[in-house]
Amino acid sequence: MHKAIQLDAPLHEYLRAHARATPNKAAYLWYGAPVTFAQVDQASDAFAARLKEIGVQKGEPVALFMNNCPQYVIAHYGIQKLGAIVCPCGPLNKEHELEYQLSDLQARVIVAAKDLLKIVDNVRQKTAITHVFGVRYQDLLPASPSIDLPADLKALQNSDKQLPQGVEDFLDVMHRSVNAPVVEIDMDNDVALMTYTSGTTGLPKGAMLTYRNALFKTHASVSTKNIHDGDMILSIAPLYHIAGMLMGVNIPIYSGATTVLMYRFDPLTVLQAIERHKVSWWYSIAPMNVAVMAVPNARSFDLSSLRQNSVTSFGIIYTESLAQQWKSFTPNCVSMEASYGLSETHTMDTYMPDDAIRWGTHGVPIEGNEICIIDPDTGEKKSAGEMGEIILRSKGVFKGYWNKPEATAKTLKEGWVYTGDMGKIDAQGYLTFIGRFKEMIKVSGYSVFPEEVEAILIKHPAVAQAAVIGAEDDQKGEVVSAFIVLKPGEQLDAATLIAWSRDNMALYKVPRHVQFIAALPATGSGKVLRRMLKD
Repeated sequence: MHKAIQLDAPLHEYLRAHARATPNKAAYLWYGAPVTFAQVDQASDAFAARLKEIGVQKGEPVALFMNNCPQYVIAHYGIQKLGAIVCPCGPLNKEHELEYQLSDLQARVIVAAKDLLKIVDNVRQKTAITHVFGVRYQDLLPASPSIDLPADLKALQNSDKQLPQGVEDFLDVMHRSVNAPVVEIDMDNDVALMTYTSGTTGLPKGAMLTYRNALFKTHASVSTKNIHDGDMILSIAPLYHIAGMLMGVNIPIYSGATTVLMYRFDPLTVLQAIERHKVSWWYSIAPMNVAVMAVPNARSFDLSSLRQNSVTSFGIIYTESLAQQWKSFTPNCVSMEASYGLSETHTMDTYMPDDAIRWGTHGVPIEGNEICIIDPDTGEKKSAGEMGEIILRSKGVFKGYWNKPEATAKTLKEGWVYTGDMGKIDAQGYLTFIGRFKEMIKVSGYSVFPEEVEAILIKHPAVAQAAVIGAEDDQKGEVVSAFIVLKPGEQLDAATLIAWSRDNMALYKVPRHVQFIAALPATGSGKVLRRMLKD
C-alpha cells in the first residue's frame, strides 16, 4: 500500500497522479481485461482534446447515455478535464425522456452506446445535438473473460461494429496520443456534474454539483470506510446514478484502488468476481445480497477476501438478521446500511461506523456535515428523537438547479438543503430516514416523478386524466399506482394500459396498479390532490 495522495484539486488530478505513480496498475478490470491508470488518463486526455477541437467550451453540458463500461469513466474525466459538465442520462430512458433532458440542457454533444444510438437519432432534430460519439461495449472486452459475460454483452462480441453515418467512433478518439487542454478549475464555483433529480417538486431538474462537492464526498467516503490503494473494489451500481458514480467513478480514482467493473448485476458473476479477483470492498443494493445468497452453489465459492460491504436498503431493508445471514457466506466481512444522501449533496451525508452499527438507522453525519431536524411548518429545530424535515449543510451542497432559480430558492436556503424528507436523530447522533414529504416515488432506488408519468398516460387515446402515487412494495420499496379517468364513451382495462405503458416509458415508471375512477380529487383551481388518492 502506497502513501495516500492528498490534493486540493479536481479528481482528474488524482487520476493523473496515480497514472504517474503506478502507470501499469489496473484502474479497472472489465471482465478480466485490465484498463490501467495510465490508459484511463491518456484516453481521457485525448477525449478532452477532441471536445475542444469540436468547439466544446468550459462550463458546457456534455451528455452521457450508456450503461456501465470503462468508456463511461474515460468520458466522464475527459469532459471534466476540459472544465465542461458531465450530464448523465439514464440508459433506461425512452425517447421523449431523453429529449426532455437534452432540451433542458441545450446539450450539443452526447456520448452514447451503440444500442442506444437509434433513440439519439430520433431526438437529434428536436434538440441542440450536433455531435454524437458512439461507444461499443465489446471494444474493451477480453478474448477470454475472467467471469461470465451477461447474455446481452456476450451477444455483442460477434455483432457488427459499424457505427451509423454521422457518429464518431469513441474508440478512435481514445487511442489518439494528445494532451488535454490546460484549463483552470475553480473548485468551489465551477460545475463538474449535472445529475437530474426531482428536487422537491415537478419535472426532473439538473442539480449542479461542483468539483469541491465531488472531492469532499469522495474523501469522506474513502476515509470513513478506510478504502486504500490495496483494495479490490467491485462496482455494479449504475455509474450514471449519483451513488454508483461515487462508488465506481470517484472512489477508485481518488484511492488508487483497482475496481472490478460489471456491465450490470448478475448474482453468479458477483460470486465469480469476489472469488477470482479477491474483491475486498463492495457497495451493493440489499436485493443483490439476497439474490447472491440464493444462487444454488453459492457456498462453494471462496468469499473470504471480502472485508466490507456497504448496503443500501432499496426494495429490501438490510436488517441485522440479513447481515448475519450474509456473514455466513462472507466470514471476514462487515456489512451495514451504507448511508443517507441525495443528489443535491453528492450523496453520502452519513455513514455507519464499522464498530458501532445501529440497525434501523442510516448512521451518523460525515465530518463537516451539519444535519438538523426541523418542523417543516415553523422551521423550529426538533429535539433528539423527534420527527421532522431533514435539512443539511456541508461542502457537498449543490449550487442549485440548472436554469431554475425558483426551484433552487425553495430547496437551498442560506447554504442549507431542505430535503423534503422526514427523519429523526437520536441522542447518539444517528439519523433515521423515515419517509418523503415530497411526492416523488422511489422504485428500486430510481426516482419517479408523478408529473412525468401522468403526462405520458394522458397520451393514451382513451385517457382523459391521470394521477399517480407511490404504493408500498416488498421487493421494490415503492411502485407506481395510477388513477385514471377515461374519456366519455371509451373503454380500457388495466392490463391493456400497463402493456401500453411498457412501450412508452422506462420500465421502472410503468404503473403496477391501475384504478379507474370517475373524477380526480382537486382543489378549486384544478390542482390534483394526490394525497387524497392514498386514502
